[in-house]
Amino acid sequence: MSEDDWHKDLASLKAEVHKMNSHRFIRMHNSLSKLIWFNFMRGLAFGLGSVIGATVLVSVLVFLLREINFIPIIGEWATEILSIITDQSADN
Repeated sequence: MSEDDWHKDLASLKAEVHKMNSHRFIRMHNSLSKLIWFNFMRGLAFGLGSVIGATVLVSVLVFLLREINFIPIIGEWATEILSIITDQSADN
């Protein structure tokens, strides 16, 4: 490689590094306060998503178990769980 090729490659590499350093993700990690804020918001979103997902999943499972009355053991068990849940929610 000639010296001119080295200069072109170095200039290209320099441009790519500059482009990478100006990316929002990298700039955010350069500031501690932005990094803490981002991780805090990410944790809130993850927690909220987990709670909503678990609520929907449990609701669907209880609904499906309540509808299974043709299997006596599971139907009685689901009815008992449903009555416990409704009794606890009525107490609150």
